[in-house]
Amino acid sequence: MLKFPLELEIGLRYTRSKRRKAIGKRDGFLSFISGISTIGIALGVASLIVVLSVMNGFQKEVRDRMLSVLSHIEITAPDGLANWQPLSLTVAAQPHVLGVAPMVSSQGLLSRGGAMRGVSIRGVSPSEEIKVSDLPKQFVSGSINDLTPGSFGVALGSQLAAIIGANVGDRVNLIVPEADLTPAGALPRMRTLQVVGIVDSGHYEFDSTLVIMHWQDAAALLRTRDPTGLRVKVDNMQRAPEIANEIASVLPANVWISDWSRTNRNWFAAVQTEKKMMFIILTLIIAVAAFNLVSTLVMTVNEKQADIAILRTMGASPGMIQRIFLVQGLAIGLLGSLAGVAFGLLIALNIDVIVPAIEAVFRVRFLPRDVYFISELPSDVHLADVLTVGLMAFGLSVLATLYPSSRASKVQPAQALRYE
Repeated sequence: MLKFPLELEIGLRYTRSKRRKAIGKRDGFLSFISGISTIGIALGVASLIVVLSVMNGFQKEVRDRMLSVLSHIEITAPDGLANWQPLSLTVAAQPHVLGVAPMVSSQGLLSRGGAMRGVSIRGVSPSEEIKVSDLPKQFVSGSINDLTPGSFGVALGSQLAAIIGANVGDRVNLIVPEADLTPAGALPRMRTLQVVGIVDSGHYEFDSTLVIMHWQDAAALLRTRDPTGLRVKVDNMQRAPEIANEIASVLPANVWISDWSRTNRNWFAAVQTEKKMMFIILTLIIAVAAFNLVSTLVMTVNEKQADIAILRTMGASPGMIQRIFLVQGLAIGLLGSLAGVAFGLLIALNIDVIVPAIEAVFRVRFLPRDVYFISELPSDVHLADVLTVGLMAFGLSVLATLYPSSRASKVQPAQALRYE
């Protein structure tokens, strides 16, 4: 029969409610307090894992949706790229570059009837755009190939089309910041365009402002003969800053280059700061639950003073007594940490089912499309986060057991048995 060390056997026995043969009652209260401490640690660990997973998922989902429309790297020039074709071939020949496409980018004002909306104008090359983004796949009406040069057709973001009440075949007016000089003075440049497609990227900010044209039509509207820049896709978007620096070495001096992390630096910095603050706040919750062990173990030590005294008179050393209560505290901490990790993973991995069910039952919407970047709560579990949270909770439990176990080792048998 397998034999366990005496400290381990007694310590584990103290974590459960056992019937005292001599007295005939259970240590129900101590068992209840131990259970509360375990549940507290488990809930703290689960909460932290779920929150970190949701924030990871939110960041990944928004980043992926951004980069389905935006570029990994953009190369621009103040007055346009007159030699964009040879420059495009040079960039495409660089290591890690998957595709290069011309673009025209500007701002404007779109109107239809009484509705008016500020928009972001993007001129693209339909045949080349598939190399640098998922935009051609995001057409829910029409096709990117309907954007032919000279036709002045336009594709609208799905939310923008809904706001101004436009459908495929309708005509809209686009006003650009550049002005035309007339005998009556400077007048804003305006062009009537026909809607040939609707795009839905799943990103509200883009879908509510994006106007897509053939780059030659956009250049003609802005009175520029050439694209204003090049869009570049690389094989690893996480290395986009490094690859951009390598590409910059082959570019002319009057050309600017930027990557997606610089373009959206403020947003991603805000998400990282929020993630760190949530980690600190929820860690405090785990700390409170872990240090409930202090009161639990102190009460256990006071309750078990007679047992401690008997063990001491039978030859148990102070170190053995200390290890008994260390085992009890570590058992509670380990059980709470493991239960919290299991419960947290269960929620985090099924949050795409849990949240819609809650929304359906209570008829609420946690992420309105017009407020947040995305309308569904995502989750991305990172093993490093799970291990960090679990080990941190167990480490706090270890710290919480040091004082009570040390106090137990100092119990004097004579004083403990005086009133027994």
